[in-house]
Amino acid sequence: MRLHRNLVFAVIDSLLSIFNDGEYADKEVAKALKRDPRWGAKDRKFVAETIYEIVRWKRLYTEIAETKDPFTRDDIWRTFAVWAVLRGITLPDWKYFENTPVRRIKGKFDELSKIRKYRESIPDWMDELGVKELGEEVWTKELAAQNQQANVVLRVNTLKTTKQQLRAQLMDLDIDTEFHDKYPDALILKERANVFMTPLFKEGFFEVQDASSQKVVPLLDVQPGMRVVDTCAGAGGKTLHIAAKMENKGQIIAMDLYESKQRQLKIRAKRNGVFNVEYRIIDSTKVIKKLHDKADRVLIDAPCSGLGVLKRNPDSKWKLQPEFIDNIKKTQQEVLENYSKMVKVGGKLVYATCSILPSENEKQINHFLNTDFGKNFKFVTDEKVLASQSGFDGFYMCLMERIK
Repeated sequence: MRLHRNLVFAVIDSLLSIFNDGEYADKEVAKALKRDPRWGAKDRKFVAETIYEIVRWKRLYTEIAETKDPFTRDDIWRTFAVWAVLRGITLPDWKYFENTPVRRIKGKFDELSKIRKYRESIPDWMDELGVKELGEEVWTKELAAQNQQANVVLRVNTLKTTKQQLRAQLMDLDIDTEFHDKYPDALILKERANVFMTPLFKEGFFEVQDASSQKVVPLLDVQPGMRVVDTCAGAGGKTLHIAAKMENKGQIIAMDLYESKQRQLKIRAKRNGVFNVEYRIIDSTKVIKKLHDKADRVLIDAPCSGLGVLKRNPDSKWKLQPEFIDNIKKTQQEVLENYSKMVKVGGKLVYATCSILPSENEKQINHFLNTDFGKNFKFVTDEKVLASQSGFDGFYMCLMERIK
């Protein structure tokens, strides 16, 4: 591989913003890809994948490069040189790479690869937490899986097309996909492609949604004509899935704390041909109380640590703090207790997270079922999805039924 200055400069600038200014990797990648309209697909791929890869392996690479926060521009160049050497790329004769210790880099990599927190490039506290909650063997396997590049998975919008039709249409655009027998609405790309630029996406024939995330709505068992509340709807990936399963019949109430998220959902719903969604901002307890005992189904896609989706959001390894984990568990208990009251007797509740920690998942369910109001529910089933077993995101989902 030959390195090109303008592409490498884009990577360096982005990494400085991510590491020093706390910018989100996905936003910096999107910004970087707009720098030069002359870039082709291979150029864009190099910029995006290199940024994500260096962010993913930040601790390992910076330890080898002997650089620390806050990073100077020279530090980022040294870290980039480590990435290039370990990828087997011949460094060009640029001033930034003068005196790069190639042999020492390779030797240090071999040495650090024997230590999990460096090999898998995670903070000490996160490694300790993972071992405590999952055990050495499971945590080690999960970390290795979370450091693999995420698959691009589409969810077919069954309001507009079928899986077979969409696959054929994508093939006409030279985008090859495959089915998966465990995910009935999913198409998995065989090679990465910018599907957002296709007319099929713009016409609402599909959404990009990981396969594990696609398991949540089927568990909710929605039917046309029901009243369904998506309590933490966000930008609405699962709201749209619910609408498709309900065939646009019935009422979906999409709730969120942030109006900006609901604006995104409205745009997506229009593109998807979804018109049975009502939008409500949770700006007071009255919004929830008005729906007490009124919903056939309630989905709580709860805020969480996101430790099941590190492969998709590698920068979260460096943004998360132990205090956040402690606080988010309290929030999870609160939303379970408060939002579950919208389920009517005989109705069903699904609690879901994109975390793999039992303390955010099974333990939260056990706690809820032993509260005064939680005793009105019975546990039906749950599923924990590990990236090391599925190849997709880590996820947890639990189905409960209100019996009194």
